[in-house]
Amino acid sequence: MLKFKGTGVALITPFHEDLSIDFDGLKRVINHVIEGGADYLVVQGTTAESATLSKNEKTAVLKAALEYNAGRLPIVYGLGGNNTQSVLEEIATTDFAGIDAILSVSPYYNKPSQAGILAHYTAIADASPVPVILYNVPGRTMSNVSYQTTLSLAQHLNIIGMKEASGDLSQCMRIASKMPEDFLLISGDDILTPSMNVIGGSGVISVLANAYPGLFKIICHGTPEKSKEAAFKLLDINPYMYEESNPVGLKCLMNLLGICGDAVRLPLVKASKGLKENIQANMIK
Repeated sequence: MLKFKGTGVALITPFHEDLSIDFDGLKRVINHVIEGGADYLVVQGTTAESATLSKNEKTAVLKAALEYNAGRLPIVYGLGGNNTQSVLEEIATTDFAGIDAILSVSPYYNKPSQAGILAHYTAIADASPVPVILYNVPGRTMSNVSYQTTLSLAQHLNIIGMKEASGDLSQCMRIASKMPEDFLLISGDDILTPSMNVIGGSGVISVLANAYPGLFKIICHGTPEKSKEAAFKLLDINPYMYEESNPVGLKCLMNLLGICGDAVRLPLVKASKGLKENIQANMIK
């Protein structure tokens, strides 16, 4: 499990202005985060606008990411949904060569009971040929994976961790207090990473690490004091990453850094003039 400790980068999917995939931009992003000290890559998570990519596009992005990574870092692939049977069919038809684990979001829109979430994830873990990292993000799914459900799922031999983006530190502490020693509690909120690490967390799957991987290297691997100082630097810019929905703000920032363009697919639109100005004024030096 050591390969998934530290900074996982939730990679964006760069687009050209015509909204086709910018594979050269993706290569620059991957090289930027690897050279900056990231520990692993997350391909086709929420930040990648995966909801707007076709199955063929997702396959092409995964293939390109594997090529550009060239075995340098472990790869986690986003594979989840709110139709359990469809997820199982996708698992059955996915080539897992080069994939070290999957990140699977809790079912959205359906708002299942905890029993439904437990059954959903158990079916996925039973079917997956690689380890599974759970993903709790109530702000997007409109349902929470309770700490009791997480602890139950942590007993499954093929479930190795939870990306916790509930923002509820009390819930995270309850998980940390009773989880198996080899279970990974991963922060899903960039600025809460030091706090999560203190209670037993294993790092972060990060949005802003696309732009500032070096800062997250300090947050995840530095001394407690250095980690805290680095996280404080995120306080001003972090809210703007979500003001007009992720990854609108992040792509604006990446464009300002000269790494890739800022195009996003509908129903998202590019950052407003005001948001761009605020991001530019709060860029980390």
